[in-house]
Amino acid sequence: MPAHLDNKKLISLFPEFQPMRVKYKDVFNLKAFYEALREWLVEHEWKDLEDGFDHWETFYGERISQGGSREIWMQWRPTKNAGNPQIQYYVDIDWHCIGVSSTEIVHNGKKIKTNKGEVELNVRVYIEKKYEEDWKKNWFLKHFIKLFTNRIYNQTIELAEKELYQEIYAMQNFIKQWFKMKRYLPYEETKSFFPSEAYPSHMKE
Repeated sequence: MPAHLDNKKLISLFPEFQPMRVKYKDVFNLKAFYEALREWLVEHEWKDLEDGFDHWETFYGERISQGGSREIWMQWRPTKNAGNPQIQYYVDIDWHCIGVSSTEIVHNGKKIKTNKGEVELNVRVYIEKKYEEDWKKNWFLKHFIKLFTNRIYNQTIELAEKELYQEIYAMQNFIKQWFKMKRYLPYEETKSFFPSEAYPSHMKE
């Protein structure tokens, strides 16, 4: 259950979607990636559960080693309406950055201040069937939740799950594109609106 929803008992884990993990270790601008992923979520209408804005960072922790490199932990907990008032999407994004330090490289003939280190993102998604919470409070309707879901809402929930899967797959593709990681796409991809500031060692210019 998502950490930001401890008081809710009606969250169902999207069973067909395994937790997504993306890991990158090389030279990249951590701040630029942080801002790019945040803007991607805003553009796709993911919001904070409480105030409806982009304040979904629920935890930030940092440890600095004797050598000056940083280890960082972050938790993002955005949510999104599924286009149906009775269905809500949730995504948990856990960051873990290791050995992050400042560095300088020469890119396109110019010296650039950036970072090097490792970043790993672990992503889990959830669907809330909001009508269940209301129906369970009604002595009569609570007996028909399963019947209603199977007979009436089954197709709606299946479409919501498919939409959520596509959304998270698109986010994974965006992250990999930003880090210039290898991807296998069945279509031609347009140039990203968010310029990459990753400089993989195998892509020397």
